[in-house]
Amino acid sequence: MADEVKQLILEQTRKLHRDRAAADQGFVPGVTPIMPSGAVLDEDDRAALVEQALEMRIASGATALRFERLFARAIGVRKAHLTNSGSSANLLAVASLGAPELGDQRLRRGDEVITVAASFPTTVNPLLQHGLVPVFVDVDLGTYNTTVERVEAALSPKTRMVMMAHTMGNPFPVAEIRQLCKDRGLFLVEDNCDAVLSTYQGRITGTFGDYSTVSFYPAHHLTMGEGGCILTDSLELARITESMRDWGRDCWCEPGQDNKCLKRFDYQMGDLPYGYDHKYIFSHVGYNLKATDIQAALGLTQLTKLEDFVAARRRNWQRLRDGLDGTPGLLLPEATPGSEPSWFGFVITLTADAGFERRALVDFLQSRNIGTRLLFAGNLARQPAYRGEPYRVSGTLENSDIITERTFWIGVFPGVTAEMIDYMVSSIREFAQRRH
Repeated sequence: MADEVKQLILEQTRKLHRDRAAADQGFVPGVTPIMPSGAVLDEDDRAALVEQALEMRIASGATALRFERLFARAIGVRKAHLTNSGSSANLLAVASLGAPELGDQRLRRGDEVITVAASFPTTVNPLLQHGLVPVFVDVDLGTYNTTVERVEAALSPKTRMVMMAHTMGNPFPVAEIRQLCKDRGLFLVEDNCDAVLSTYQGRITGTFGDYSTVSFYPAHHLTMGEGGCILTDSLELARITESMRDWGRDCWCEPGQDNKCLKRFDYQMGDLPYGYDHKYIFSHVGYNLKATDIQAALGLTQLTKLEDFVAARRRNWQRLRDGLDGTPGLLLPEATPGSEPSWFGFVITLTADAGFERRALVDFLQSRNIGTRLLFAGNLARQPAYRGEPYRVSGTLENSDIITERTFWIGVFPGVTAEMIDYMVSSIREFAQRRH
């Protein structure tokens, strides 16, 4: 009887989704909002969430573990650990690389970490929170990534790590930077939150670094509503990460499991008495940063559509690129040589001789219900949060300043249709040709 009720609820859940989709009036230019980012959810997603709720799977459990295995396989690494956000994944990466198990190689307070100034804050914030010193380098306009030459010029005797994002899904020259890190004995962390299934030199991003991180916020390639993931090929790092994520405890049994190792009361660690319950021995200063099975259930249904999502992003980006080619006053984006990006958005920078300001164009697009976003924080060194914080600048941040003043982006996510793309193109071209 209970199973029949459950199936009825799920059938009605799917019907609700279909009924709402059928009521959609379609795209009306200037009336229907064109969002720069967003989740694309179908009846399978809705049913998955409801099913988990019906089963009262409200904590992290078997569904989360299944997603971790499948997502690690999709990216091409050995281990993935779900987190409650991409920001938490970045925090875990930095915290784990300071673990005592890593010996002399571990990160210590005062060490320098090379990153880019034109970034999202949560790539940099964990560095400051752990007493590390960000070293900001500039990026190229067009690709919005830095170069291996800039990274090499920023090195100092205190440099211990490189940590940066593949900007807007466009890979930075990660193979070359990985080799530089290997030659100099540095850690590399790829913030892969905007670039799931991007490739560089034929290899998927997120597989080059000691760690990579992903976000499942609704703006990203897959969504769990909230959520994130930290991935690595190193079993040693994966073990540290799991402990750090799960309160810092030494035990590896899942919550609800007891004595899986058959040695629960046979450990002696630190100054604790012999036989102290291993479930309550803490070997790291950790957190509780887990995601839930409800989130993971949504992630599993989203994961089956990942390749289609990526194809749509690439298709939408190319349609925008072709349609806006030759528009006066605009510097259009370019893929990093040797890469095939899984695009997060379409970045536009106004040229110095555009004849109009970013605010005027953005306001015009907004008047037509075309959503825009800036390239995240622009130059982080100019943000109020970092006044008085320790950081170093290598070279100039000229292009990061241009991004702060003249750059924005529009959407390519799978919810954007060809009709919407063409409306964005015609609107931008109309404005630019009239003002240039």
